[in-house]
Amino acid sequence: MLISKFIIDFLCIHPFNDGNGRMSRLLTLLLLYQQGYIVGKYISIEMIIEKTKETYYDTLKESSALWHEGKNNYAPFVKYYLSVILSAYKEFASRVETIINKGLTKSERIRYIFSNKVGKITKSEIAALCPDISVTTIEKALSDLLKEEYIIKVGIGRSTAYIRNHESS
Repeated sequence: MLISKFIIDFLCIHPFNDGNGRMSRLLTLLLLYQQGYIVGKYISIEMIIEKTKETYYDTLKESSALWHEGKNNYAPFVKYYLSVILSAYKEFASRVETIINKGLTKSERIRYIFSNKVGKITKSEIAALCPDISVTTIEKALSDLLKEEYIIKVGIGRSTAYIRNHESS
């Protein structure tokens, strides 16, 4: 992906005393828009980068090593940037599904999330996917799904998450 290579070059040139990271993210959005990738209008790419900033900095460091000698390896940062864009599109698709499923009851929408989710999901992630559903309603739906054995609770406390019980389907 040429855009991520451009961003590495921009960051290695480091044209400003301050704000190069912010400027690189604005340039990313501009270049994505110019190429027809408009997901950044609906999903905050900057938030995805913020949530994965440790990986961002690791891949940036790895891909910028030996840049001044022209011997750097763009691949780690390109892969990272592609994962950010993919994550944005997945989140966008999930939100579109939520809108499409507005005809479902709130409990049915939460069940639907599990029917299409691979892996764990937390209560806060469900709340982010369904901002119109109260935490109380989410907790009630999760409780009902647990009683039905449609989902399984994993972890405790802050690390509590839920996965679909594939044996009950």
